[in-house]
Amino acid sequence: MNFEKVVFGFFVLLAATLNFGFWIGDIGDLRVHNTLELYAAVVVNLVATVLKFGDRTQIGAVHLATSLVADIQLIGAAAVYIWASQAGHAHTVESVSTMVSLSGGALFANVVSVVLLIIETIAFRRR
Repeated sequence: MNFEKVVFGFFVLLAATLNFGFWIGDIGDLRVHNTLELYAAVVVNLVATVLKFGDRTQIGAVHLATSLVADIQLIGAAAVYIWASQAGHAHTVESVSTMVSLSGGALFANVVSVVLLIIETIAFRRR
């Protein structure tokens, strides 16, 4: 068993599940979207991105691209929360729906990354 692949797979899956945990729920209700989970998703996605820098293959490049997309989306969602908190309207439907929508875009990128990981694993087994 390759420990590096285990760590890589762990962070890719953890990034997706944390993002899903934040995303799921009523789009306009901040009570069902834990902001600490959003920040955890940002951190884990950034770690997953760093782990993807070493791969020089084509599928590695697509992995990195999906991770960068997820990072940008999640950092945007966190920035909206910080800005809305400072402006005094973090709990408005507009702010919450923007955060959740950005998280949904990142979730899609995370799902693509997980699918690529599964494809890569299956292709490796057949060699």
